[in-house]
Amino acid sequence: MNTTYKIGFSLVLALLLFPARAADIGAGKARASACMGCHGSAGVSNSGMFPSLAGQSSAYLETQLKHFRAGERANATMNAMAKDLKDADIQNLAAYYAGLPGKSAGGDANLARTGQEKAAMCMGCHGNNLQGNGQFPKLAGQHPEYTGKQLTDFKSGARKAGQMNAIAKTLSEDDIKALAEYIGSLKNP
Repeated sequence: MNTTYKIGFSLVLALLLFPARAADIGAGKARASACMGCHGSAGVSNSGMFPSLAGQSSAYLETQLKHFRAGERANATMNAMAKDLKDADIQNLAAYYAGLPGKSAGGDANLARTGQEKAAMCMGCHGNNLQGNGQFPKLAGQHPEYTGKQLTDFKSGARKAGQMNAIAKTLSEDDIKALAEYIGSLKNP
């Protein structure tokens, strides 16, 4: 038996013995009861301090929950909430929130017009309407306060994410405010 054949056979055998597990949205909804105080009963936060999770991609949500669980993304509350989550819990939560409809947070119309001019730099990763793109989160409709804080944290280095740190360093406080208002004003289907 040649090496290529052995590797291929081993991969097929592994896939048959360990099939991918589909997410259980019902289990995710049940587990999400602990999240509702901050992220809202339907994944839409009522507070500008916390992000809305409704409609985010499951890939993005899974990645962030794993970062919180591992302590790679620092937030005392989220680190504590995620520390005991198993991979299946994370997958179920992500599937539940990804399937919920989002809602626009709104934003100051005057600042939003200014922010729209700056948003082109965001579209390469986050999509033309800032609706997200795989591992890159949906920004559309997020609370301006939350978005502004995240951009400020990226700028200062308090939140680490390579290219986001570099981009945020180019933004003034006024740019951050305008972008956050524009992002909040976008429709979030």
